[in-house]
Amino acid sequence: MIQSVDRAARILAVLGAGPPRLGVTEISARLGLAKPTVHGLLRTLEQHDLVAQDPDTGKYSLGPGVVSLGNSFLGGSELRARSLRWTEALAQRAGEAVWVATLSGERVIVLHHVFRPDDTVQILEVGATIPWHACALGHAIVAHLPAPEQSRALAADLVALTGQTKTTRAALGRALTQVRKHGYAVEDQEATVGDAGIAAPIFGRDAVVAGSVGLVGAADRLLTPAARPDLIRAVQEAARAISRDLGAGRGDATGSVLSALS
Repeated sequence: MIQSVDRAARILAVLGAGPPRLGVTEISARLGLAKPTVHGLLRTLEQHDLVAQDPDTGKYSLGPGVVSLGNSFLGGSELRARSLRWTEALAQRAGEAVWVATLSGERVIVLHHVFRPDDTVQILEVGATIPWHACALGHAIVAHLPAPEQSRALAADLVALTGQTKTTRAALGRALTQVRKHGYAVEDQEATVGDAGIAAPIFGRDAVVAGSVGLVGAADRLLTPAARPDLIRAVQEAARAISRDLGAGRGDATGSVLSALS
């Protein structure tokens, strides 16, 4: 590992996860690095438009170059490209917003967002990140990671976002077992009070979990006894279709999971 690259990446991660702007002292304290080291790295990142300094406060934020990189990533994402038509159909069928996500460290990042098909004002959430343990999208992915990667995810800092968030390894372990058993994940107000999620894993070639697709909306709509079974079925069918487009098949290790999604 190249130390300077690692440190620069950690600075970008801190700026992306924390308050909009941070000073050199704050970044230094969060990363345990000397202030001159942090200052030098910030200056270098600034030259490449990856960070920007506020002229009034002297504090730093992510720069416009990060947006360009993010757009390039989204444009090249096969998961996103393969999900486009299926997520549009899912949103129309369910009458709810649809998100496609992938795992990035300890969080899931939203790669694609189809608005709920009504006239309400909605905010595009592409690029938004959520701690994996607080959402159905994250549970659907982590449940199907190899054991070492799943153990690392469970060893992360499991912060409560609401009073409903599961934050113990025991509770999350039970939830992940249920996801593997049934082929879908359900989250009830664990990330945001009032909202819920229903998600299923998406697989690619060689039985590798590539991400997840799910419905996100008001808990009192998604989780009613009348609506829930049909919504789960719709999400599972979309996940199966996207998985097949990505190259997953019944003849490999994903077979049992894809059968469960049927």
